[in-house]
Amino acid sequence: MTATPEPDRTPEPLWTPGPERIARAQVTRFQDWAARTYDAPGAVPGDPAASYHALHAWSVREPGTFWRAITDWYDVRFTTPYESVLADASMPGARWFPGATLNYAEHALRPALDPERAAAPALLHLDENHETGTVTWAELSRQVASLAAALRRLGVTPGDRVSGYLPNIPQAVVALLATAAVGGVWTSCAPDFGARSVLDRFQQVEPVVLFTVDGYRYGGKRHDRTDVVTELRAGLPSLRATVHIPLLGTAAPEGALDWAELTADDPQPAYEAVPFDHPLWVLYSSGTTGLPKAIVQSQGGILLEHLKQTGLHLDLGPDDRFFWYTSTGWMMWNFLVSGLLAGATVVLYDGSPGYPDTAAQWRVAERTGTTVFGTSAAYVIACRKAGVHPGRDTDLSAVKCVATTGSPLPPDGFRWLHDEVKEDLWIASVSGGTDVCSCFAGGVPTLPVHIGELQAPCLGTDLQAWDAQGRPVVDEVGELVVTNAMPSMPVRFWNDPEGTRYRESYFEMFPGVWRHGDWITLTSRGTVVIHGRSDSTLNRQGVRMGSSDIYEVVERLPEIRESLVIGIEQPDGGYWMPLFVQLADGAVLDDGLRDRIRTAIRAQLSPRHVPDEVIAVPGVPHTLTGKRIEVPVKRLLQGTSLDKAVNPGSVDDLDVLRFYERLAADRADGRS
Repeated sequence: MTATPEPDRTPEPLWTPGPERIARAQVTRFQDWAARTYDAPGAVPGDPAASYHALHAWSVREPGTFWRAITDWYDVRFTTPYESVLADASMPGARWFPGATLNYAEHALRPALDPERAAAPALLHLDENHETGTVTWAELSRQVASLAAALRRLGVTPGDRVSGYLPNIPQAVVALLATAAVGGVWTSCAPDFGARSVLDRFQQVEPVVLFTVDGYRYGGKRHDRTDVVTELRAGLPSLRATVHIPLLGTAAPEGALDWAELTADDPQPAYEAVPFDHPLWVLYSSGTTGLPKAIVQSQGGILLEHLKQTGLHLDLGPDDRFFWYTSTGWMMWNFLVSGLLAGATVVLYDGSPGYPDTAAQWRVAERTGTTVFGTSAAYVIACRKAGVHPGRDTDLSAVKCVATTGSPLPPDGFRWLHDEVKEDLWIASVSGGTDVCSCFAGGVPTLPVHIGELQAPCLGTDLQAWDAQGRPVVDEVGELVVTNAMPSMPVRFWNDPEGTRYRESYFEMFPGVWRHGDWITLTSRGTVVIHGRSDSTLNRQGVRMGSSDIYEVVERLPEIRESLVIGIEQPDGGYWMPLFVQLADGAVLDDGLRDRIRTAIRAQLSPRHVPDEVIAVPGVPHTLTGKRIEVPVKRLLQGTSLDKAVNPGSVDDLDVLRFYERLAADRADGRS
């Protein structure tokens, strides 16, 4: 008897790259070269997926060879040579390229040395008026050289911290690169951060120079920050100098230096050769409890990781214009600046993502000829809800890729981008973290895109899903872990000399293995699904559900502006799962709407994850970088006081959190 063949369960892709696109992709050319030069696995004819997965397997099996190949492929200039690639692979504490010295800024500005590129735009910048300015490679290099010389005159030496209280403007890029050029350590906050939030960050690292603006424009309004700057200067006794950038035209405060004077000279560029693991910048976690973690990443580690990400995963090159909507307080700004490493033109936008209307970001892409458009999943869903038609109403013919991060892009987001931007569109949903300033999984230009899935784990990243016993699982939800060292993993946290907080943050659950705190599924097809934070994941009757899965269903309903779901383990072994909803204008949470919410979750997700209660709230709290705050709300509902549940300086609206605190108190008193 002949057995009936198993049906093909591989879902149809939403998009598949054509043969020409695959052939010219940098990752294809890198694989061919690495096969000849380093005995890497070659491409599998006619099977791009098998080709990539073979390359990925090699990159994690032989990390020393892979990362050496990256340095050769991108012609990384070591001022002094390295003794080995990976002298110690243990985590934490991996030792990369001992003996090597280099400089990140020197690599970022290499196109300025090419006579054919020097006059081309390195930066395009615009604000809410959409009047586009240009900074050429030659001009960017000149300003960086001038400012670096000024920093040296101010006594800035390698290892000194330089801070920026700046919006996403060219001056911020110049200041970062000049700091890196002299071996200083950059750190920045966006000017919408209040003084306390900024001091919680900058006081930890004790900067010697502060770059500031007098204010910024957002949502069609001017926002004066001169009082905040005064407070920052008073609260940072380590400062030797403050540099004033008059974005609103205000005169420099007493004792401050003028930006224009510091960037007026035309000296020869000079780059300090620093060790591979020398700090490049300090980033901050959202810091939902305690002070924000001050995460230190290295010049060499970021250089290699971002060369790989921008070149091989986003396929950026000199003909590209790279835009990501971000602020200087989010790691995506640092990542955006690294588009310079690929020789791409970086597009800087300073303004509201939705002013004067929701379609604003698409007009930025149109105005600047953006080819790789980066945004948040939340923006995509907002456009879908607002009925925006970017493909119809704007010229996006140059856009070849839309990349999203910040939270999982739900299936409706994939479909909307495909239907409303263009059908021949590479959708690169990516997932990583501030902690590595990079992606664990995301875009691969040679692979198909499936709805709701990230295309693949990134090269050099041994991404796995583990169960609670530390066993790898496939096609099941597990903890996101990385089992090998990545060059951009933190070299340390600032003011954590014994490394205690660093180990507790990532290595406590599985010693020697990075546990990131996300739930993921690695599919047997090699794709990745992100379900949300594992410390706020819903677990009812042993069935796990990411909070993002709930949001994707609930927020399709037009009456729901935003939602927040919490799962609380109770002392008696019970499990209380409330769903909080912020209603759209004019909507009422009546029994009918409650029933529609419950029916949608039951039908589209799981009957086990229907909420116990649906509660109308005045708002959903977020971190300053726009992420929903789930765990602190959970703690409040469990009876933790507000001051212990959250760092007030990390929240966008404390009054919203106070509502949840009152709700918890009412429940405890039996009034709710």
